[in-house]
Amino acid sequence: MNQAVAATEISQVSSRARWRYAKDRAATVGVTAGGIGVIVAVVLIFFYLLWVVLPLFFPASMERIERYAAPGSQAPSLYYAMEEQAEVGLRVAADGEVAFFELADGRVRQSMQLPSPLRAVTEVEVGRGQLAALGEDGRVYRFGHRYQISYPEGAQRTILGRIEQPYGEAGIEMGDGDALAVRETEDRLMLAVAQPAGVRLRSFARVSSFLTEGVELEQEADLMLPQAGAADHLLIDPLLNWLYVVDAERASLQVYDVRQPARASLLETVTLSEGAARITDVGLMPGGISLLVADSQGRLRQWFPLRDANGVHRLRSIRDFRSPGGEAAQALIFEHARRGFVTLSGEGHIGLFHATAGQKVLDESVPGSDFQRGAFSPRANRLLLESTAGELHLYEVHNEHPEISFSSLWGKVWYESYQEPEFIWQSSAANSDFEPKFSLTPLAFGTLKAAFYAMLFAVPLALAGAIFTAYFMAPKLRQAVKPTVEVMEALPTVILGFLAGLWLAPFIETFLPGIFLMVVFLILAMPLTGWLWTKAPAPLRHRVPDGYQPVLLVLPLIIAGGLALLLSRPVEAAFFGGNMPQWLANEMDIPYDQRNSLVVGLAMGFAVIPTIFSIAEDAVFGVPKHLSQGSLALGATPWQTLVRVVLPTASPGIFSALMIGLGRAVGETMIVLMATGNTPIMDFNIFEGFRTLSANIAVEMPESEVGSTHFRILFLAGLVLFLFTFVFNTLAEIVRQRLRSKYSSL
Repeated sequence: MNQAVAATEISQVSSRARWRYAKDRAATVGVTAGGIGVIVAVVLIFFYLLWVVLPLFFPASMERIERYAAPGSQAPSLYYAMEEQAEVGLRVAADGEVAFFELADGRVRQSMQLPSPLRAVTEVEVGRGQLAALGEDGRVYRFGHRYQISYPEGAQRTILGRIEQPYGEAGIEMGDGDALAVRETEDRLMLAVAQPAGVRLRSFARVSSFLTEGVELEQEADLMLPQAGAADHLLIDPLLNWLYVVDAERASLQVYDVRQPARASLLETVTLSEGAARITDVGLMPGGISLLVADSQGRLRQWFPLRDANGVHRLRSIRDFRSPGGEAAQALIFEHARRGFVTLSGEGHIGLFHATAGQKVLDESVPGSDFQRGAFSPRANRLLLESTAGELHLYEVHNEHPEISFSSLWGKVWYESYQEPEFIWQSSAANSDFEPKFSLTPLAFGTLKAAFYAMLFAVPLALAGAIFTAYFMAPKLRQAVKPTVEVMEALPTVILGFLAGLWLAPFIETFLPGIFLMVVFLILAMPLTGWLWTKAPAPLRHRVPDGYQPVLLVLPLIIAGGLALLLSRPVEAAFFGGNMPQWLANEMDIPYDQRNSLVVGLAMGFAVIPTIFSIAEDAVFGVPKHLSQGSLALGATPWQTLVRVVLPTASPGIFSALMIGLGRAVGETMIVLMATGNTPIMDFNIFEGFRTLSANIAVEMPESEVGSTHFRILFLAGLVLFLFTFVFNTLAEIVRQRLRSKYSSL
């Protein structure tokens, strides 16, 4: 009987052991699979980000796809253009023929004849299909080319071009000349023609006619601007502020102020190139602000007007380039929307540049072809070039992200109309001529600024609270305090951001002196309360058990905080003129924004405190009791034991708490998004806002075009955050392991 019972018990024990072993194995497999899954997921995220970002850094390329004789008349070409789909081209010849032709084979589709042979053709609006031509009869013919897409009876897409002449076929009389400049706004038309006696300038007001529903011209000014030298190139900016007159041989430029055409005056004379160099070509870049000048020594210079100390606009050289092979660029071709341009040099050299990035993105050579003019398609994916032999070469251009370079992403860039190089993030604007500004530096700075102020607020409170709770606090009080602090972590950050933006920010602005007084009063209230407690009668002090002393601080701290807020208004009236934010701006030159770094530091610090507190408290509380008890038994005081034994032993865990808290502060999105002005500026002023990488992604990703430069740079910002977190976590783990090895012998 006993043997049967024993056998049954052994069988049951063996069954439980097998079941326990099976559960252990299942747990091991599950944990291992979960860990591997996390690693795989992180690796896949990294490679996906890399896959989206890498095209930003692909080199540009171009490939010739067609080659044929110039279509239409045998007269020399003056101008080329392409429609958006790069299927139909436009050629304006010197005999006045305007021809639409197939870009695939050069076949002429349709053509028209202007009333006179032509001497010059210029764009009225860059990339908008608006042109003006100077005829040998001394008249300027204003016309535009438009394209209509149709699908006749379900057939293949058909693109038809047409010519529009908004002021009729007669043209505008300007007299004999060689160089021409024409610009037009909604309410004004301005023309300039270089003549032997000087530059003739005519300005007209554009008046809408209610009878004909068209536009009529009313002359405002007609005057002759005397010239000291030749006028080989004329340019007018799109806002009709400046007239640029270029003397190619003398490499000089005269700038006229034509904001009031009847009183146009010479503003300044600028030397465009040093030495004996002459100007080979000059043009206004898209947007009409920057002037690009090419000289006979292969130099390319970008100029634009800046205000001097007296508030007067003066042209200033901003950046230089070198044409391919150092040869003179005989012609400049500009993209329609971006700040990209092509130089055509001798022996078929083609250079592709981007002004904002300050770099040459492509250097191509076509031996035996001496190109003299050409045109970009509106999408900048096709380039049409004409050689001196009268042949057209059509190239397919792959240049998706020319504005990206290391300097444009992380360095200071001198943007158009800015007084000096700056770090700027501004990805869009209402104006299509806008120059994108993709500097990640202010976003990275804002990320570190947010983390700094959050950690500055959270670390002292969280660590001090964790150490006291784990080492000094009574067990029953600890059981209430620790879960309460950890519950704070469950608060959604969107709620914290909402409260910070709509309640805390106005509250701080209203009681700003009281906030600073509160810091002082709270710091003084704690030691003062402790000193007063030591002076209390012994029977009263002995009635409070050890570890419950923090409860005594609650009421004094509340009183100190309330007193600081009560004194806020009197102090503000006495010392800051009744308005401290305004006083800071006027007297100290410290701008104050309602949603600023102080608000974010408090709100984000509140969100980070539970994380640091919980991990650090567990680390301190987990120090083996025999270590602290042994130290106390050897005569050390509790504070000596804490500093010499407990904190070194818990230092790996405390360091992990700090790193995890820092990681959360760096990656926080909603609080930053709702509690700051989201202004990407670089200023350590605690009273100004900022924009972080994560908040920028959240704000701009929904409105970015998939595959665009903006879209990929936002992914690059995500990759920067990913690498930042990875590097810091790796370094933190290395430090933690060294701390563990150092203090493991205690």
